[in-house]
Amino acid sequence: MTSHLFSALRARMPDAGRTFIETADGEVIRYGDLVRETARLAVALVALGVQPGDRVAVQVEKSAEAILLYLATIRAGAIFLPLNTAYTLAELDYFLSDAEPSLVVCDPAKRDGIAELAARHGGVVETLGADGRGSLTDKAAAVSDEAARFTDVPRGPDDLGAILYTSGTTGRSKGAMLSHDNLLSNALTLVDYWRFTDKDVLLHALPIFHTHGLFVATNTLLAAGGAMIFLPKFDADQVMRHLPRATSMMGVPTFYVRLLQHEGLTREATAHMRLFVSGSAPLLAETHREWHARTGHAILERYGMTETNMNTSNPYDGDRVAGTVGFPLPGVELRVADQQTAAPVGQGEIGIIEVRGPNVFKGYWRNPEKTMEEFRADGFFITGDLGKIDERGYVHIVGRGKDLIISGGFNVYPKEVEEAIDDLPGVVESAVIGVPHRDFGEGVVAVVVGKAGGLVEPATIAAALSERLAKFKQPKRIYIVQELPRNTMGKVQKNILRQRFADAFQPATAS
Repeated sequence: MTSHLFSALRARMPDAGRTFIETADGEVIRYGDLVRETARLAVALVALGVQPGDRVAVQVEKSAEAILLYLATIRAGAIFLPLNTAYTLAELDYFLSDAEPSLVVCDPAKRDGIAELAARHGGVVETLGADGRGSLTDKAAAVSDEAARFTDVPRGPDDLGAILYTSGTTGRSKGAMLSHDNLLSNALTLVDYWRFTDKDVLLHALPIFHTHGLFVATNTLLAAGGAMIFLPKFDADQVMRHLPRATSMMGVPTFYVRLLQHEGLTREATAHMRLFVSGSAPLLAETHREWHARTGHAILERYGMTETNMNTSNPYDGDRVAGTVGFPLPGVELRVADQQTAAPVGQGEIGIIEVRGPNVFKGYWRNPEKTMEEFRADGFFITGDLGKIDERGYVHIVGRGKDLIISGGFNVYPKEVEEAIDDLPGVVESAVIGVPHRDFGEGVVAVVVGKAGGLVEPATIAAALSERLAKFKQPKRIYIVQELPRNTMGKVQKNILRQRFADAFQPATAS
């Protein structure tokens, strides 16, 4: 396999005149523009002192130029470090102190505060705004014919191309080190598995500081030589307006829930589409069924994570089974092991999912102890996700290992309880957590979102569950809320719920 990510992607690019990105405002970047402008940016990065292996930290709003900056960083032999635009200065201080980037690129409005942090940690600051303009693009524009002669800095397959920090719901965020081969191998696998070609037009409404929007979407489209309609954020009206020119869309479950509320979503409106992909958070089976009924399309759900890119996928051809994440991708090995003993579990039994393959990261940045903890001796990465494999080979995710509830000595898997609640009339979705309980160690708590105008009552839910679940699995407290807290990728933040309802059993009862 070609070792340099950009060199491999460039070899697969179509004619220079073909469109790569079209923005919502009508800006068009063609493949020839991509090669030329990333060269200019790479020259500018080198002129700013960026050396091979240096980190380039980027906290900017979504723009086509931000994608070019990512590719230019790869061409310069540096390591791209995207940061969530919601991070505060206090949070950025941690990331910059840990990664020690030589260059930090930020929105012009945030320059002053970030410049002080960057200087403290040995870096300099340049800017890039949502409009694609800033001090960095000014420097790139000043580069003349030198850019055309730029030669990509040599990189090997194990050299790092990116560092992505984990969400950090327990303890400090850790920097997952992703190599050129990690990123390239996964993109090429997805091109084949999801049947992407140079005829594809991907409707891109995801953020680009996360593996989903940056690597899964962008690298896959580049490897296929396709085009993207690049929206600044998800907006149902805007998505529906641009949908007629697209062939595919990658989204999170929230996208599909909101589109189902749009009157324009019909079979006719989606007849030309070939693929809808969902990930980053579990897709409710009800959403899957309703989407199929409205559009005739079965959403393809897959499973990935920051440390591994994509691990599994429902099939392109064949049954896309609601509530599952399909089969291990070609080249990816997946097994389910007992959480305590690490011994393999039987078919249909729940355990910790472990994976091995070219997609699996190189470890945590400057954290060899944590890296050793998360890998088995035979190279399998311990994902921390609880799951099982059914008789057909489909992988089911039942929750995070840290979300496992041990109540009265019994294991309670939140996903099982959530599915039972979500099937009840009047329920939109639920989240099940464990909180301290004097008698049971942990008590099961359900946080439920009801349908608008509905009359969902805790007593009604409790009565229904008494017939469906063993008593130790039944929630001892049920709360009705308007919405569940989510992060930018649509994942329910159970750590926030655990904090909010930590006193649910105080004073404790033995109910």
